[in-house]
Amino acid sequence: MDVVSALRTFLRVAQTKSFSAAALDLNLTQPAVSRQVSALESHLKTRLLHRTTSALALTAEGEQMLPMALRVLEAVEALGQVSGAEAGAVSGKVRLSLPTPLGFFISDRLAGLLERHPALQVELLLRDEPSDLIANAIDLEVRLGPVGDSSLMCRRIGWTTAFLVASPAYLKARDTPRTPQDIRDHACICYSRGGDGRSWSFSGGADDIVVRIEPRLVANNSMAVHRAALAGSGLAVLSHILAGPDIEAGRLVKLMPDFPPTRLPINVVYPSRRNMPLRVTTIRDFLVQAVRGDILMASSAPLQTEPSTRIPAPESPYFLPCG
Repeated sequence: MDVVSALRTFLRVAQTKSFSAAALDLNLTQPAVSRQVSALESHLKTRLLHRTTSALALTAEGEQMLPMALRVLEAVEALGQVSGAEAGAVSGKVRLSLPTPLGFFISDRLAGLLERHPALQVELLLRDEPSDLIANAIDLEVRLGPVGDSSLMCRRIGWTTAFLVASPAYLKARDTPRTPQDIRDHACICYSRGGDGRSWSFSGGADDIVVRIEPRLVANNSMAVHRAALAGSGLAVLSHILAGPDIEAGRLVKLMPDFPPTRLPINVVYPSRRNMPLRVTTIRDFLVQAVRGDILMASSAPLQTEPSTRIPAPESPYFLPCG
């Protein structure tokens, strides 16, 4: 039995929760997928999957096998790419999970990388909530703010920049907010990523100012918040990636420049630094360069109002377990 192929098949079945979906992804027949999983179970002398006519679920042993199978496959891929690495070849698929605005930012910049590496494939997953990296076979994920999972490796690559904005139509008949306390008198559109969407935080000198609000609209997707703000539904806190072009075009107005939204660290996380394939390190390094190439994400230094102001270069990259 080819144990590596069987592990790869088992991992895909576990991720898709379907023999037929795994067969489609692996370009195999469904009976072939079933035979490989059964052979792996026989080889390991344990049952990995509960099978019924309508459902498929991992056993306790199958749950334990997932991270081990992933590590084995990563090691095999790393071994297979040694000769290719020496020749500068980068090949294979990388699954990269990103918050929606940053996903747009990165997709605009991928063409050059893919042209340099014709055998490299990138699957972008735009998700505003953290993922289970192992269960979803995600190689790299970008997360905003503190990363609480100490089992992951974490590298800080930049800082968010957001603006409090509203459309001219919304502001036409209302007083423009000038301090965080003024927000309570306005309709608010909230992005509920990782929370209840009932508070905003602003930088006010040495301390952050947290404002509790009663939003008229709450959405778990930043694009929905963006569109609602453009339509005049109220105030919104938006990434500079989304709001910047609209501010320049006059479709949105940047509010409270003396109290900018609190900046959050941008972290890239991954299960392990050991045996990381060349394709994954290539994408990771590309992310670092792309984010740090944007002046509004490159440093944690306070932002200046003059666009020509140079922001200091970011500190040297480092790695640490997230906590």
